Amino acid sequence: MKKNVLIIGAGGVAQVVAHKCAQHNDVLGNIHIASRTVEKCQQVVDSVREKGSLKVAGELQAHALDALDVEATKALINKTQSQLVINVGSSFVNMSVLQACIETGAAYLDTAIHEEPEKICETPPWYANYEWKRRELCAANKVTAVLGIGFDPGVVNAYAALAVNEYFDSVSDIDIIDINAGSHGKYFATNFDPEINFREFTGQVWSWQGSQWVSNKMFEVKRTDDLPVVGQHTSYMTGHDELHSLSQNLNVPNIRFWMGFGEHYINVFTVLNNLGLLSEQPVTTAEGLEVIPLKVVKAVLPDPSSLAPDYQGKTCIGDLVRGKKDGKDKEVFIYNVADHAEAYQEVGSQGISYTAGVPAVAAAILIANGEWDVEKMVNVEELPPKPFINLLNTMGLPSRIRDEEGDRALSF
Repeated sequence: MKKNVLIIGAGGVAQVVAHKCAQHNDVLGNIHIASRTVEKCQQVVDSVREKGSLKVAGELQAHALDALDVEATKALINKTQSQLVINVGSSFVNMSVLQACIETGAAYLDTAIHEEPEKICETPPWYANYEWKRRELCAANKVTAVLGIGFDPGVVNAYAALAVNEYFDSVSDIDIIDINAGSHGKYFATNFDPEINFREFTGQVWSWQGSQWVSNKMFEVKRTDDLPVVGQHTSYMTGHDELHSLSQNLNVPNIRFWMGFGEHYINVFTVLNNLGLLSEQPVTTAEGLEVIPLKVVKAVLPDPSSLAPDYQGKTCIGDLVRGKKDGKDKEVFIYNVADHAEAYQEVGSQGISYTAGVPAVAAAILIANGEWDVEKMVNVEELPPKPFINLLNTMGLPSRIRDEEGDRALSF
């Protein structure tokens, strides 16, 4: 059984992960939090202690770490005797942290795909450009590496695998729909790291259609759905991590990702983009200073973790799956609804961070107890979905299913 967790990162998602690890430290053991700014880690530690989240007595410590430094990361893994590393830092550090895990034998978990700062929207499938190149090393070293274990990617991958394996004879379409019907009260802000958020939307929109990659422009294709709890919302086809593994691991010809955006967000985004302020490439000011416009925009926008106290409303994220069962057309929607205010009350973070952080801890528990300790690199759809969904039901992210039989809780 694996013990002791090292959390990389100190943002809103890391705070959720820390609280949830603390709530299950009888299984997960000691908890260590590391990022470049140790003060932020200490704030997370203080939050966990203030809310009394530790289930049993155990270590809970903050550390300074440059996670791009493989040797430093290895040293911290060894010093803390961590057998589970949950990487919720910037996507830019994925490969460094993964390599440190490979060399120390610690299990690796992340919530988003690796990115390089100077590259945007690389050739699909994205995982093949970085993480999948380490598959053989993980297997050779018997290292469990679970990629993209947030909500999307993550839980939606498990929903897709469940639908394909349990509810259909054949699946033609998987549409992953992500709606945030909450309001944070700010003029303009992003729900997670602005730099990563904007990078998703300034390149091509890749979708998997007709068993091949299709490119569109951002905000070019939209749909409107009447969804449980949050009601009718318009969403736009967007490129996203999970498409790049689901397209390779499931025999489904059409897989698309849709995200909800309000008109205000689209207008502000369009102005920033048209002005060149979302560029990841450096420019030189009249004073001779070299700056990256996207990083400047990030610096002036609210820190996503600061949105939590005033966030109200709910999210609805799920998989709309179509196909055939017993020769008849069939459709199911497997989903979760999360509440921003409830998330803040429990762990001090908003709902977007909550939905991303809880699944990573559920996966860590499944690795710790051996159910998901597969000693190789996998995406979530390659793992048994039922124990994962059942565990999430008890950890604050209950799943539901809507089909011809109605709308009901999903458990096994």
